[in-house]
Amino acid sequence: MRSAYSVETVRTAERELMARLPEGALMQRAAAGLAAACADLLGRVYGSRVVLLVGSGDNGGDALYAGARLARRGAGVTAVLLAPERAHAGGLAALRRAGGRVVGADGTEGAGGGARGVEELVERADLVVDGIVGIGGKGGLRPDAVPLAAAAERSRGAVVAVDLPSGVDADTGEVRGAAVRADLTVTFGTHKPGLLIDPAREHAGSVRLVDIGLELPAEPELEALQHADVARLLPVPRAESDKYRRGVVGIAAGSARYPGAAVLAVAGALRGGAGAVRYVGPAGDAVIARFPETLVSDQGPKHAGRVQAWVVGPGAGDDAATVGEVLAADVPVLVDADGLRLAEAGVVRARRAPTLMTPHAGEAAALLGVDRGEVEGGRLAAVRELAGRYGATVLLKGSTTLVADSGGGVVRVNPTGTSWLATAGSGDVLSGLAGSLLAAGLSAVDAGSVGAYVHGLAGRLAADGAPVGAHDVAEAVPEAWRNVLG
Repeated sequence: MRSAYSVETVRTAERELMARLPEGALMQRAAAGLAAACADLLGRVYGSRVVLLVGSGDNGGDALYAGARLARRGAGVTAVLLAPERAHAGGLAALRRAGGRVVGADGTEGAGGGARGVEELVERADLVVDGIVGIGGKGGLRPDAVPLAAAAERSRGAVVAVDLPSGVDADTGEVRGAAVRADLTVTFGTHKPGLLIDPAREHAGSVRLVDIGLELPAEPELEALQHADVARLLPVPRAESDKYRRGVVGIAAGSARYPGAAVLAVAGALRGGAGAVRYVGPAGDAVIARFPETLVSDQGPKHAGRVQAWVVGPGAGDDAATVGEVLAADVPVLVDADGLRLAEAGVVRARRAPTLMTPHAGEAAALLGVDRGEVEGGRLAAVRELAGRYGATVLLKGSTTLVADSGGGVVRVNPTGTSWLATAGSGDVLSGLAGSLLAAGLSAVDAGSVGAYVHGLAGRLAADGAPVGAHDVAEAVPEAWRNVLG
């Protein structure tokens, strides 16, 4: 399990550790890890050109001490100070002793060419280290830092962020203004939520975690499942299992206008681990033609037979009666697509059995009564707000898929996926897959997060760097399943 902790939690753990260590020892641990990561990225340190973008405080100190280590190995290191009077004194002295240069952001102290000369220095670097703002920073970059961040993005060299890219919000993943775009982020002690959630995640590049000995609470702010976690949760039949013991999932989806949504939801459900799939709706002929093993009925959810979970909504159009009938069932229910629009918040909150809602950003925005951009820019806040408002588990789909429970606590972020999954019908496959996991006995949080993980992995395997259709993703689910268990 990959975990992320809030800035407040990290700060508390750092203070407690520093109280037990010699002065400056914790910063030296961080600087050593940062320097090692930079050296690995450079390959050949001797003779390389390294530019440090240094703000005030400890983040800049980490960059300066790491720069001193690189300078001692023969790199030409120049520190650009954005706040010379508040630069970390010890780090600055260490860099100078190691032979590094120091200039101001305006080109003073020997850079030549003024501010433009400094920008050119950044552009010509083999490596740029972003030590402008630490994890406590809020909002975008200050105006004096924006040209340097832009120069770093133009640079021919790699950009390494210290702890997290400057200008992004460590706790929320929001980016409110200009921010550094890194190729690698070296983070200390633990991941921060902003490193796992877009849009900030996109600015972080690859992330390398350096252990500095922090003692952190058992419950993080955010967690991401890994292969081993998913393998423990995937339902695997035993010798005594039959189709009913494995779970039966009901699919109430599709319409005359959207029969394909029903077919794709059933495709995902058949590969999701349940023993049988019951389909209810007007697309029965299309479903049975593609998947003859499906148990098809046109008598409505109440008369479909026993199920352990329902999926309702994909392609349902305006069939509010079916949505209401499914929500009245005393079994777990996954609500997607049109079902989200038709489900009344009071009805969902009143349910005794678990409910899993799976909106994309546009649907979430409509449910919250805000613009889509507000959801995409503040995904963590949006998924928590929806879960609390509906008293349900919410899986917010998108470039970063998040799963939040109505009771608060840890939010799960999905680490798998590919941009090729942004294709019509992909969400229908996910709803069927996660619904099947609900029927197999997983909790709503586990069904959502495991379903998203396997779905994202299937998308990667199916696409392999090329366009992919939703049916291809469904077909790749067994391969993804084997990949996790193998």
